[in-house]
Amino acid sequence: MRVPYVDETTLTESADREIVERIRARRAPKPIQPLDKALLQSPPVADGWNSFLGAIRTRTTLPAAVRELIICRVAICNDAWYEWDDHAPLAIKGGVSADAMDLVKVDDLSRITAESRERADLGDKEWAAIVMADEMTRHVKVKEETFELLREEFTEREVVEVVATASCYNCVSRFLLALDGKLPLLD
Repeated sequence: MRVPYVDETTLTESADREIVERIRARRAPKPIQPLDKALLQSPPVADGWNSFLGAIRTRTTLPAAVRELIICRVAICNDAWYEWDDHAPLAIKGGVSADAMDLVKVDDLSRITAESRERADLGDKEWAAIVMADEMTRHVKVKEETFELLREEFTEREVVEVVATASCYNCVSRFLLALDGKLPLLD
């Protein structure tokens, strides 16, 4: 890691200790993670990160399978293997098949056929989220036909949540890749 981890027990300002407690509360029962300790170089950034990631991870209406597929596709596009290692098991736990996870790893989504998606039990809703995450990550701008795919499968709120999830995990992977992070737990 290009910045040292902060030992949260050394923070003495009352406001900084409150931030640490909010991070601990979100992480419970797990301890504060290495990512948190890097972010604590700037306690206000760590606090905002904790709030944003907490909302994405626990307060959206997206099914776990959709959320984790988005995160895993971002990981593939960004070569963020720590993100993949952390979230692929969560996708499977959320009901995504191993065959579908293999499709998520395919570099060029245009090579994936409707038949292979069906065999992998990857529905239109999940596919729309994966395509959106891929396009946002690789090109930033999203084609109208991609957005229409999303609109056909998701409510307006869910569209915002899909886009926010892909954006959020692009932030996570880019933050850690820039800092040369090889961290076991990400969000």
